[in-house]
Amino acid sequence: MNIRLRRGTLAACALAMLTATGMWAQEPAAGAAGDGTRARTQSDRHGGPEIVPHRTNPREEAPTAGSAGVMTPDITFHGGSVMGKPNVYLIWYGNWNQNNASDTPGGQAIVRDFLHGLSGSDYYLTNASYGTPTGSFVVAKEYTAGYSEGSRLSDYGVQLVVTNAINGGHLPNDNNGIYFVLTSSDVSESSGFCSQYCGWHTYGYISGTNIKYAFVGNANRCLYACAAQTVGPNGNAGVDGMVSVIAHELEEANTDPYLDAWYDADGAEDADKCAWTFGSHQSRGSNGAYYNMTLTGVSGNQRNFLIQRELDVTSRCYVNYVTKAQ
Repeated sequence: MNIRLRRGTLAACALAMLTATGMWAQEPAAGAAGDGTRARTQSDRHGGPEIVPHRTNPREEAPTAGSAGVMTPDITFHGGSVMGKPNVYLIWYGNWNQNNASDTPGGQAIVRDFLHGLSGSDYYLTNASYGTPTGSFVVAKEYTAGYSEGSRLSDYGVQLVVTNAINGGHLPNDNNGIYFVLTSSDVSESSGFCSQYCGWHTYGYISGTNIKYAFVGNANRCLYACAAQTVGPNGNAGVDGMVSVIAHELEEANTDPYLDAWYDADGAEDADKCAWTFGSHQSRGSNGAYYNMTLTGVSGNQRNFLIQRELDVTSRCYVNYVTKAQ
């Protein structure tokens, strides 16, 4: 089993923009209580024989938050492959049937509805600006893994979760797939979930196939680090925060699956450059939570979400790429 990984910056918080819109007027600043959420990991694409995952930072202040202008430095193409219409596989890790507010089948339904509505949406069509990506994907299959590698995962443990799901016949061995390990809030990731990152994506060779996979932890474990607000649009702050990071990792795996395609001179990928910024067109639900998009779920139901913006090929951030809503 061969693995190639890379570490990089992922999400930078739009704290200034959120405060300006009133979204964070009642919340303490990121990094309060010594939680280390201001830490930033730097890109290390060429840092040695083993490259570590491209990670999403916890939210932190971003001077460009909410900007409608060009994000600099420009994102550029480095010759690598991009994915056309990937298959998305969900691996539910830990216990998603707990009694707390976050780790419930209802939380899983939020993720399913989000991904169902996201594919082909005006938001995800931003990826089509990079050429091969079509702006859509297929949610192909799910698998419940339990605590097969314990409640404290390492980076290698995340890879083992994906490996066991494939080799055990639970999920197909799919070179066109992106495998998401989604953890319940009682599961930690020892390389720095909540203090160094909120999620990451990478790739590795599993049973002879180059597999793209990602880790996204339940934000209920650290709402002040990995969620933009402590009340979610769907009443589940942990999972409502989680889906924003899922969107981030999915976009980057789509446009930079082997960490050699689209990124800027600092190593930032497309979603990194708009991370934790949500645009100026936000609404507020009856529970006080902000949202910037409404998507149609699996059963035709409508859900609201607050999702980080996405960068197009001209280095501009969008929530709605069709109407260019910032």
